[in-house]
Amino acid sequence: MARTDDARALLRSIYTTEVDLIPNEAEGTLTVRLHNMTSRIHDAAVAHLCKEHNDTETVYPGTNLRLVYELVSSRIPRDQEF
Repeated sequence: MARTDDARALLRSIYTTEVDLIPNEAEGTLTVRLHNMTSRIHDAAVAHLCKEHNDTETVYPGTNLRLVYELVSSRIPRDQEF
């Protein structure tokens, strides 16, 4: 993001967005599924952040579960109508 204020606003939005936590011990993952942001630009930025975090293969402290971040909106096919 070009402006610091925009980045701060996005982070505030992320911190107040609802998430679904989905542990899967069989696969050794803890999926953090973020709900849609307020705009497509924010969704794109968060999708990029999710990819960057997923690439680190971070394990949740005190467990053997690898954190997997994703946007709920990324799981809905673009051609699906509501």
